[in-house]
Amino acid sequence: MTALDHRLSIAPMMDWTDRHFRYFARLITRRTRLYTEMVTTGALLHGDRARFLRFDPAEHPVALQLGGSDPAEMAACARMGADWGYDEVNINVGCPSDRVQNGRFGACLMAEPGLVADCVAAMKAAVDVPVTVKSRIGIDDRDSYEELAAFTDTVAAAGCDLLVVHARKAWLKGLSPKENRDVPPLRYDVVERLKGDFPVLPMVVNGGITTLEQARAMLAPFDGVMIGREAYQNPWALAAADGLIFGDPAPPPTPHDVLDALFPYIERNLTEGVPLNAMTRHILGLFHGRPGAKAWRRHLSEHAHRPGAGIEVLRAAAAAVARGRILHTGKPVAGAPADRIAPRFARRGRG
Repeated sequence: MTALDHRLSIAPMMDWTDRHFRYFARLITRRTRLYTEMVTTGALLHGDRARFLRFDPAEHPVALQLGGSDPAEMAACARMGADWGYDEVNINVGCPSDRVQNGRFGACLMAEPGLVADCVAAMKAAVDVPVTVKSRIGIDDRDSYEELAAFTDTVAAAGCDLLVVHARKAWLKGLSPKENRDVPPLRYDVVERLKGDFPVLPMVVNGGITTLEQARAMLAPFDGVMIGREAYQNPWALAAADGLIFGDPAPPPTPHDVLDALFPYIERNLTEGVPLNAMTRHILGLFHGRPGAKAWRRHLSEHAHRPGAGIEVLRAAAAAVARGRILHTGKPVAGAPADRIAPRFARRGRG
């Protein structure tokens, strides 16, 4: 993959795309680009830097998304991200929440293209990795195509390596962040027109994309597609991504392959004091649509949050999946005989 292979990526999502989810997602798709949650410059400059920047090497390619508007601070934080090994640093110019607006970053910056350009230029001077921007198509009543094109021209001239465009405008007042993801209509036509007017600038479209087939079709006008909530809520929808989007001939993993690989990761993090639920909350959809999925979700939801919960909770949830598979079909789980699934995981370390 080249540094800017963005044919498919998972959107940065607050409280969702943390390092534990990203590791899980990487076990499902080897090629899809991953993004961190938005990290503010204040958190990196004045907080626990390791907490916000830590990631597993298996996550590559992975991008750091920054929230901020001071060019010097953005450059300093971009340098931190590059030093930690991130493959890209992205500027959030799309989040509409009040908290973000009060910090003068996110979607409100679409009204200040010159400032965004200053941030891009300062970051480009500080790092060698790509510096990208994620925006909306407009904000409030400032949603004309001319203003969007002027914004794009300004940040491109500053050296922006790629623009991710959420194909909805944002209402800074009157709609919640959740409503801003659904209420403003999707305007893929606007983003397609923008790409046509800026053919040299790599452009990724985001918003409302829920299937790999839809994503593949959108690679005709765009350089890449970014999937958000669907990738989190139904992660197994990405299992065929490497083949369908990237042409990778390797067969996709099974849920049990992923679970196999997750066990040592979860055990390692448990020994470091990470609560079990901080990891298992991201994997409730592992068996989505398969026999045993309900038992899997129920067991993890009821037990993983309890104080002192350990790897035995995950073993029991895996055994519940195996029992559900037998009840549904009368046959063992493919590749993981039901009478061996729990003992197989039990051989590993703790519990």
